[in-house]
Amino acid sequence: MAKAKSKVASAALKEVARPTVKDNSGDDIGAAEMARRVAEVLKKLRADRRLSLDDLASRSGVSRAALSQIEGARTNPTLAVLWKIAVGLDVPFHDLLGTNEEQDVRVLRAGDTPPLKSGDGRMESRLLSPGGGNADVEVYDLRFQPKAVHRSDPHGKGTTETLVVLTGTLRLIVEGSEHELGTGDSVFFRADVPHTYENRTAREIRCLNVIRYPRGS
Repeated sequence: MAKAKSKVASAALKEVARPTVKDNSGDDIGAAEMARRVAEVLKKLRADRRLSLDDLASRSGVSRAALSQIEGARTNPTLAVLWKIAVGLDVPFHDLLGTNEEQDVRVLRAGDTPPLKSGDGRMESRLLSPGGGNADVEVYDLRFQPKAVHRSDPHGKGTTETLVVLTGTLRLIVEGSEHELGTGDSVFFRADVPHTYENRTAREIRCLNVIRYPRGS
């Protein structure tokens, strides 16, 4: 029995990871606050939909053990896991970060949303748009380290992305179709299908990413 529990815990840890968020002094910042925020929002969203942990695990593809750890604020999920949960709940990604507040004017400070990283740490995403109301658009600052490969599962049906390359040369693969994008290039594509971002160069790539959800989602 102990070995079985150990295997479950080990599998859950593979799905979650504490993000490395540092200030100018090199100290970690924001990890505990982000874990608390995501835990609080996730529990509310799940309760509003009357979903059990098993229900959400089935809908999202994230294990029950990992979901339990996230709701307990014992760890922060990776970027890929958060996306899976958002799709499973059928909500915009920013809802999970607790930025969807009803205000006429909402300011999002640089430190309000610490960067989220991929499992290997080579891809980093930071939410730039404050959200609010029924916002159907999100804006992200994406950074890809050399040799980064980020495979994204399909987002919710009808979701689209517009990507602008600010620096570097990015390889985008959408349903097997490859596109090379240089500095200043932009692309629009359906994001409800598998898509992959690759940095095949030795330099960091920085992009602006605009995600649009179907109205009413």
